[in-house]
Amino acid sequence: MVKHNNQLPKNHFHKDWQRRVKTWFDQPGKKKSRRVARSKKALATGAQPLQRLRPAVRCPTQRYNIRVREGRGFTLSEIKLAGIPKKQAKGLGIVVDHRRRSKSEESQKLNVERLKEYRSRLVVFPRKAGKPKSGDATGDDLTAHITRAVPSIPSTYEAEAPRAITEEEKEVDAFITLRLARAAQRNEGQRKKRAEAKAAEEAAKQK
Repeated sequence: MVKHNNQLPKNHFHKDWQRRVKTWFDQPGKKKSRRVARSKKALATGAQPLQRLRPAVRCPTQRYNIRVREGRGFTLSEIKLAGIPKKQAKGLGIVVDHRRRSKSEESQKLNVERLKEYRSRLVVFPRKAGKPKSGDATGDDLTAHITRAVPSIPSTYEAEAPRAITEEEKEVDAFITLRLARAAQRNEGQRKKRAEAKAAEEAAKQK
């Protein structure tokens, strides 16, 4: 910092500012160019689904697991049960996630049915006209009306109609029931070990 009451320097800040400014006057033209390019690409790729098929999964944590949403990809077991080869799934627009595991039969069954429904609706055009391979569509399927929308996420929650609480339900203490169940699970090993020791001791006495 300059000290004292000196003369102010004449810095030329406005010298050749046109070269140092970036303009964006081609934004409307670029927008149209991108839209035209997307249309040409869609026409070149032919009739295919608008988006890839993904599984129906539960949201994490106890708070949100009543909701069902789209997951990252189907498990290898779901693909196998649906009868779709793993390498062929990607070409059919099905996403596969090799890290995911099916933890319940209900969710696995739901996703297998989702895959089978998608496969039944899928029309695979042959690469060469008049020379269809196994799995390619033939006959009237090639000229039938098709939709490019993937199957929607199914709703697995059924709301229960309101009803009066019964006397049996009023007598049940949910907190104690859960506590006893947790305690039984926690002490299962010790109780089994104690019972085996007692049975061995009684058997030794009878000898």
